[in-house]
Amino acid sequence: MTILIEQPEFGVEVGTEAGEKKVFDDGLFVVPHTNSFGQTFRDYDAEGERQPSVEIFYQINHINQSYDFVQRMRKEYSKLNRVEMSIWECCELLNEVVDESDPDLDEPQIEHLLQTAEAIRKDYPNEDWLHLTGLIHDLGKVLLLPSFGELPQWAVVGDTFPVGCAFDQANVHHKYFEENPDYYNPAYNTKFGVYSEGCGLENVMMSWGHDDYMYLVAKENNCTLPSAALFIIRYHSFYALHKAGAYKHLMNEEDVENLNWLHVFNKYDLYSKSKVRIDVEKVKPYYLSLIEKYFPSKLRW
Repeated sequence: MTILIEQPEFGVEVGTEAGEKKVFDDGLFVVPHTNSFGQTFRDYDAEGERQPSVEIFYQINHINQSYDFVQRMRKEYSKLNRVEMSIWECCELLNEVVDESDPDLDEPQIEHLLQTAEAIRKDYPNEDWLHLTGLIHDLGKVLLLPSFGELPQWAVVGDTFPVGCAFDQANVHHKYFEENPDYYNPAYNTKFGVYSEGCGLENVMMSWGHDDYMYLVAKENNCTLPSAALFIIRYHSFYALHKAGAYKHLMNEEDVENLNWLHVFNKYDLYSKSKVRIDVEKVKPYYLSLIEKYFPSKLRW
């Protein structure tokens, strides 16, 4: 199924492979006007208790996320030799994790995963792969835990962006890239850098973090989720692309189609963050059935 989106925030126009189109009303999910702190979502300049720490986070992130650093991290963590566990066991590990880069929420991550998944499930009841994607999209944040190397927050969370080419102005707190060694490297500071037009995002090195790690875990453990799910997992923090339209010159045709699904997903990932609690035990059997459908019982992490 191909999805065509004119306004990704509200309303989706769905077309079948035969070209038939219909309007998909996502009215069950009401987009809130403010986040948990009473401010607009993703407002990185709004004054508040978390604003200074979030900006400091991005300063450190932008200075250190270089092409060489990403290469080292991918080489190390693609070994998947830390632990063997199930998807649900990983979900439970996130109970103590709070994302310091997020200006919208300070709840444990398991709450956000279930809020996202349940909001999607309500509006897209027949797309079970999308429900599961909502549940697992942030599982890579286990990189913050000691058994996974206890990486610093700047190497795990936050908006992601390509390395190996110029840092687009659409990236949040762009000014801090001026302290990144790649900023002045002629091999990396041009529009295409080490890439070529239409090369496909699969061939682009993204800043290292939980997105890329979970993508590697899912792919290397031979999950059977569709390509759109893997795209969502890997690029859901790539806001410069799916909110500002930057870096599209690197995309291929498959990326363009999968980006439509990411636009659908993003609304739930971002705007479902709230203080509303989810009854974990009530929904657990459903998600365990999806995990069994798409993943092996134990995965290498």
